[in-house]
Amino acid sequence: MNSRYEKGSRYRALITFLLLSFLPGILLADDFSPALLQITERQGGWVDVLWKKPIKRNRAVVQITPQLPEFLAPVGSPVVRQTPVAWVEQSTYRSDGQSLNGATLRIVGLDAVPNDVLIRIELQDGSEFSTILRSGNTSYVIPERAGKLQVAGDYWLMGTIHILEGADHLLFVFALLLIVTGLMSLFKAITAFTVAHSITLGLATLGMIHLPPAPTEAIIALSIVFLAGEIIHKRQGRMGITERWPWVIAFVFGLFHGLGFAGALSEIGLPQHEVPLALLMFNVGVETGQLLFIAVVVSVIALLKRLPVALPQASWRLVPYGIGSVAAYWTIDRVVSFVPLA
Repeated sequence: MNSRYEKGSRYRALITFLLLSFLPGILLADDFSPALLQITERQGGWVDVLWKKPIKRNRAVVQITPQLPEFLAPVGSPVVRQTPVAWVEQSTYRSDGQSLNGATLRIVGLDAVPNDVLIRIELQDGSEFSTILRSGNTSYVIPERAGKLQVAGDYWLMGTIHILEGADHLLFVFALLLIVTGLMSLFKAITAFTVAHSITLGLATLGMIHLPPAPTEAIIALSIVFLAGEIIHKRQGRMGITERWPWVIAFVFGLFHGLGFAGALSEIGLPQHEVPLALLMFNVGVETGQLLFIAVVVSVIALLKRLPVALPQASWRLVPYGIGSVAAYWTIDRVVSFVPLA
């Protein structure tokens, strides 16, 4: 009876955590679709502005608008086009000789919209600046000079935000935690996953390897389906390949997850004068978010296991089948996005 109680408490903890943490991510898995404001200063006081707003799954364009410095005067009419995933506006301005350094950029409406806005600025003298804005931080003052500390902080934050908003990456780690037993085995698996996605993140960002994003995202979702099956095997007393060699599985699938991270980083871009630093800190940010997630999972499970509530013995199936169902939906959705239907 005591054994059944302990099992019920353990799986109640897992089920509760799964529902609270991942149900909102079913439709928004890895939905890192930030708006982009890119400002490029050219000789003669010309300033090119690219403004891109994402189109969400309900086909609605995010209602936010950039507010540029008042001294920028528009030249001609903007060129507007719409892609399946974004609304894009390109326009040209004259600065009348005034410097963009020290000027303030604002995103009107961002306070009411749960969306990120990437700011990229390239000045005529070769200086480059980048940051990320979101609700609660809707303005940005273009610095006189971009220091290493600012670049490091900005890209660390971007990496941390990306992994914490990437439901599929987190669900993969969560499923891995349910399979691997023992502190040393878990350490090896997480280390292998980290090393693998760091390799492909770096190579893909530097243009040394390339895989189309849609198939990559489908493989990432499929990796979670695979782990869901491995959880069932473990529960039924059959040792699967993941339980036998967790670090191998974590490394192999980590290579594809790294390509997914690289896709997000390509949306952000890298400052040409600080490419190694920005790439490193983005990766450190990803690891920071991953470790925070693992710490929360372990803490919440330990807390919920103390609750004096036992579940039916068969309730354990809700966890792997829930994970597998969500991941299968993502897989089908992503495959359909790049495989033409007859």
